[in-house]
Amino acid sequence: MSLRVLLIGASGVFGSRIARQLAGDPRFRLTLAGRRLASLAALRESLGDPSVRLATLDVAATGLAEALAALRPQLVIHAAGPFQAQDYRVAEACLACGSDYVDLADGRDFVGGIGRLDGQARAAGRLLVSGASTVPAFSSAVVDALLPRFRALETIEHAISPGNRTPRGDATVAAILGYCGRPLRLWRDGRWQRGHGWMSTRRQAFPFGRRWVGLCDVPDLELFPPRYPGVRGVAFRAGLELRRLHFGTLAAAWLVRLGLIRDLARQAPRLRRVSEWFIGAGSDVGGMVVELAGRDMQGKPLRLRWSLSAAAGDGPQIPATPAVVLARKLAEGVLSAQGAMPCMGLFTLDEALAALDNFAVGTQLDVLTA
Repeated sequence: MSLRVLLIGASGVFGSRIARQLAGDPRFRLTLAGRRLASLAALRESLGDPSVRLATLDVAATGLAEALAALRPQLVIHAAGPFQAQDYRVAEACLACGSDYVDLADGRDFVGGIGRLDGQARAAGRLLVSGASTVPAFSSAVVDALLPRFRALETIEHAISPGNRTPRGDATVAAILGYCGRPLRLWRDGRWQRGHGWMSTRRQAFPFGRRWVGLCDVPDLELFPPRYPGVRGVAFRAGLELRRLHFGTLAAAWLVRLGLIRDLARQAPRLRRVSEWFIGAGSDVGGMVVELAGRDMQGKPLRLRWSLSAAAGDGPQIPATPAVVLARKLAEGVLSAQGAMPCMGLFTLDEALAALDNFAVGTQLDVLTA
């Protein structure tokens, strides 16, 4: 029988891409959910699948558990961010109605805190997964794939940079602005130190050229040190293709750090519209890199750089893919994990890349000189 999937935030940048992957697949009975029925109806029409159902749903409204129970999902995919200010009411409502749960959160505290529901999820025989996105899901899959090459892994530094013409939503912009200029904990030199969001800016090599990137507060910073024992440093950076936008964001981060702006995330809709003044500049090419350093099996220094590039505006497909992979594995009955956990170790890098076969995505692995 087909898996009943409820996709919350279906009309958003990432939700709509997940919908296109699941619609028309006989493994799923898909329901699109969100606050605006008109947007959902337009999405369904574009999918060309009249069997897709629609449901108006506001995750912040009262009666969420009852609303989910009435829809009878077997899997809820929560793509309605930003998650930094959310609680676990959607995951708890899934437990109440007997559904599995997957979200696309990239908030450090949100993803790291999902384990508080682990006991309840195990008792109910359900799977609650947080962070099925670029970080920590995709990034940890890359590290896991390369880890066997190392006797001792010492540092993990990874970064992303979207193409300027790539679609952006208010939730994504708000998530970034929420930590700009604010203190963040960094695992550096084998101990916790302090950095600040969007700062420590540097030039990062990508397959398509060098771009500016700055520090970001993501779940990997908290989750990777215990997951990869012996690692002495973990850093994640992100940047914008256009210098004027990247350094404009850096200037705003300094205003936050100096106490001149208190809540930059509230300006996300306005700043997103400003960024779209320049939508014709730059490119539709983005990607990510994961750089690992340590000792190989012979004890010699080893530095690897794994890179992914996405053209034709397919960059947003990367954070959308982990949820698609998990949904397919659940539908096929090959994912038996239970409990509440961050999205790490639930699929392999090969499985993720196979799900990207039909997109303008390429990868490469380079051995770097010391």
